[in-house]
Amino acid sequence: MHISERNPKETARDYALRTLRDNIVRLELEPGSMVSENVLASEMGLSRTPVREALIELSKVKIVEILSQRGCLISLVDYALVEESRFLRTTLECAILKQVCETASQEQLVRLQANVAMQDFYLKNQESDKLMQLDDEFHAMLFEIAGKMLTHHITESLSIHDDRIRNMALYAVKDLKVVEDHRAILQALMERDAEKASELMHRHLSRYKVEEESLRERYAGYFK
Repeated sequence: MHISERNPKETARDYALRTLRDNIVRLELEPGSMVSENVLASEMGLSRTPVREALIELSKVKIVEILSQRGCLISLVDYALVEESRFLRTTLECAILKQVCETASQEQLVRLQANVAMQDFYLKNQESDKLMQLDDEFHAMLFEIAGKMLTHHITESLSIHDDRIRNMALYAVKDLKVVEDHRAILQALMERDAEKASELMHRHLSRYKVEEESLRERYAGYFK
């Protein structure tokens, strides 16, 4: 399991939740695997209580299943939950693009350009972790520009199902369109064309349906 540094003022529960979430998304905690509360607490240098609280929080969105005395099961990929996660993202992100087109400053658009340029660099250099981080930042910046960061934070818990699929696609899909899509969306935003940007975002967030066959082939044992 990958253990990151604890952030200043981060509570033990929040640190446990962030660490577990990151490892589930990265597949360090593999779908279908059993994990022990005691072992997790030991690896993170925490007591059992914050780890248990984090697992309970993750169980609420069905990414883990707590099995009484047996431990905790990392849930298999359930495309119904991925679909629900994507529905939420698509609905919200397409909706905010009108506000982004109306309010984005030149400085904010330049920041988006720099982000996409770095995505292209990491895609070409096959640095998947950094590419996914920049992907997350690109979408978060849209919420920030629209003044809807609280909405973004609220949706993060359910997005773990989508995030796990996105991470898998970075390694399994040969013709990855993520940077190409972001570049096209950005161009529409720079042209202040909200309708086109929304159409491109909808296509971008629907790619997981096209990619499902490749993912099932590469990760056959990970799906429900």
